[in-house]
Amino acid sequence: MATTNDAGRLVKLGDTDLTVADPLEDIRGRTVVDRGGEEIGHVDALLIDDRDNKVRFLQVAAGGFLGIGERTFLIPVDAVVRVDADRVAVDQTRERIVGSPAYDPDLAYDREYYGGLSGYYGYAPYWGPGYVYPGYPGYVL
Repeated sequence: MATTNDAGRLVKLGDTDLTVADPLEDIRGRTVVDRGGEEIGHVDALLIDDRDNKVRFLQVAAGGFLGIGERTFLIPVDAVVRVDADRVAVDQTRERIVGSPAYDPDLAYDREYYGGLSGYYGYAPYWGPGYVYPGYPGYVL
């Protein structure tokens, strides 16, 4: 059970009964590009915290063929700088994302894992004092 000092656990939006309020803002399946416009992969899932029901990380799948050999990365929602009809742009480089800590679904309850991941990308953890949830970065049809 989440408490006021608890960040809650992260779950995939698709594993809940929740939906994105505006279907145009559901970025699952869209291509993720780095700050130079280089393709990274696609948004495979959205991880939300079970306390505030807010997206905290994008699960990005890259490489492989038909899911075989595919690698998964988590990118904080704070990194999203632009969303359009088929792409999600992040403020990180491909090299930074590829070098990120390995995704481990068994750490869904591990606050240190997500704090370290946020810090790796240069962001404060979403449960920290003074954290402000990022605004939606615009949608262009």
